[in-house]
Amino acid sequence: MKRYFLSLFLSLAAFCCLYAQDDDARSPKVSEPKTFIEEVSFDTRATFHQQTTSGVYDSQMQGDYFNLHIKGQLAEGLTFKVRQRLNKKIDDKNPFNATDHLWLRWQPSPKWSFTAGKQAIMVGGYEIDSAPIDVYYYGAFSNNQYQYYAFGACATFSPVEGQSISLQFIPSPVATVDQNIYSYNLYWSGSIFPRWKTLWSYNLVEDELHRKMNWVVLGNKFLLGKLVVDVDFIDRFGFGQKNPVSDWTAIMKAILTLGKWNLCTKIGYERNDTSNLDANGISYDLVLPAGEDYLYYGAGVEFFPLGNENLRLHAVYFRNSDDNINNFDLGLTWRFSVYKRH
Repeated sequence: MKRYFLSLFLSLAAFCCLYAQDDDARSPKVSEPKTFIEEVSFDTRATFHQQTTSGVYDSQMQGDYFNLHIKGQLAEGLTFKVRQRLNKKIDDKNPFNATDHLWLRWQPSPKWSFTAGKQAIMVGGYEIDSAPIDVYYYGAFSNNQYQYYAFGACATFSPVEGQSISLQFIPSPVATVDQNIYSYNLYWSGSIFPRWKTLWSYNLVEDELHRKMNWVVLGNKFLLGKLVVDVDFIDRFGFGQKNPVSDWTAIMKAILTLGKWNLCTKIGYERNDTSNLDANGISYDLVLPAGEDYLYYGAGVEFFPLGNENLRLHAVYFRNSDDNINNFDLGLTWRFSVYKRH
């Protein structure tokens, strides 16, 4: 394993050096190459996890993430991105299980782009949109999906800067990778006012029983100076369900930045009415089954010693209503760039 990572690191370093020429040494008559690596970087997070279960203490040291990022251009107007989890298991049924991003994007004009390959499944909301390395705990809606990333295709229209509408055809997030089950997603990333950002979506999602479910997801980010507040509302309803607003999730997260410190908190409540059953007595919603309520909450502090994202320390407490566990994490996240094109 050590030889594998050493070989990977040396290969990347050698490859990047091909592009790391001194700008002053370049002839002004030579145009910029159409194919190039924009950036190669790593990030990682490790945690000292502690918990008490019914008053019984337990703890463990754990590595959470070790990610490789590669971004670049294949040709004029044709870009690519790779994000590989170097510590995630790969199995025979899903050889790309450890790959989050492996896509190619063609942008024929400033307003249109087309993406193909492994990409994020476009479900609105800021909790599920955040990079996993930056999330310390999730709710039931996010936790109970089979996959966040899948091979699919997406078309995006950007009428003005900062506003984009995407249409995506991709495998369903509530189906396993070996099932031929899909999701049809309409996604808006933009803003209503300068201080109100949005990640909204309508998702027609097929489940493993081949039933279709409607998700309406309204993700909102409010920029209030040093305070940033995220409010996500997710409504789920099946065809034939009597009350379309009886199966939902509400999430609120707030971050107050004070110099190099972030004070953070997040709370979510999720419920599905007991009446939301189909003719066979099966819950329309398999993410949060009928008759379930779920509350989760926590708070913590982040410290950035270098004054940037390259190094982050965190201490976070969290728990939920499904068990009697108090969780407390002390962790370290660090990021570094192997190569960055100037």
